[in-house]
Order: sequence, then structure tokens, then C-alpha cells
Amino acid sequence: MPTIIRNPLDIAPIIGTRYPKPHDAPCVDRQKRSLGNQAGLKNFGVNYTVLPPGTWSYQRHWHRVQDEFIVMMTGTLTLITNEGATELTEGMCVGFPAGEQNGHHLVNNSDQDAAYFEIGDRLPGDTGEYSDIDMQFAFENDRGVFSHKDGSPY
Repeated sequence: MPTIIRNPLDIAPIIGTRYPKPHDAPCVDRQKRSLGNQAGLKNFGVNYTVLPPGTWSYQRHWHRVQDEFIVMMTGTLTLITNEGATELTEGMCVGFPAGEQNGHHLVNNSDQDAAYFEIGDRLPGDTGEYSDIDMQFAFENDRGVFSHKDGSPY
């Protein structure tokens, strides 16, 4: 029987990030609800994320293996990429193909909460980098492991 999630807000949020200090600071108020895990999905993940005012989704990053797709649900967010800033509003979508070294993240510069769905595949061996800071990631046992770009641990 499929899992029916009647309201994403009924799922307990994971608040903040596992980034090492000081890189965690802009994301400490992020609220992520792992709907894909709740539904028992194995091949791709779906998160419902709420960003309060002033909060970032992530540090600006890109993936070598994983595609990502964002669907704006409520509010207004600023998408930051190598090309600059673009305002995203309800109903807008954006995709980030694997391997494109175009770091991206979302920033809530408004005075209201904003929410979006984040969808990504779960192909093994994903790694990537953070464009603006000395940090990279690799997935091990479905969890991100962070290190400096020279490979030394945090």
C-alpha cells in the first residue's frame, strides 16, 4: 500500500544543517522534511523545505552525479548561481543537471517564510563542491561527509 502524506507539515522537520562551523550559520533555521524517506522511496529523494526570512537552503554547491529539481510552493526566494541572482516565486521550477559546475543555492531575502520541494536522485558515488568556501562533500552510507577541497577533514 502506498504511503499517503496528507500534509508535509505533519512530518517532523530536521532543523539546521550538519555543516561544520562556521559554514552552518546561514542554514541553522532551515526546516527540511524528508517526504521521500517517509514514503519509503529508494531511488530518489523528495524534501519539503521551509526557509524562514534570512535563511539559506545550503552553501552554494554543485553535484557531480546527482540531478536536482526545485518546485517553489510559497513565498519568494532568491536563486544564486554563477550567473547571479534570480527571484523565484510560487509555481516556478528550476533544474540543476549533474556535473555542471554552476554552484547554486536559495536565499530567503523576504520578510516571510518560503517553501519548496527539492527532488534529487540517489545514485551512488555522488560528490561535489561548494563554490564560495573551502569545502567539498561525498556521500557515504546516504550521508554527506565534508572535507576541505584538498581532502583534509573538518
